[in-house]
Amino acid sequence: MFLFLLLVVAAVVLGLIGALAKGLLYLLVIGVIVFLVAMLFMGARLRRGGRTAGR
Repeated sequence: MFLFLLLVVAAVVLGLIGALAKGLLYLLVIGVIVFLVAMLFMGARLRRGGRTAGR
């Protein structure tokens, strides 16, 4: 879950910087890609079902 949240926060930060900074539109694209990867990661994790043993 920590990795998912980290990816979402990174996507939001990159997206904001890319949208607000002039000439850094590629950061917005990278932010969207990171967000999609995070969603795919979480979807695969939820689809797998069972939980692993906690520490």
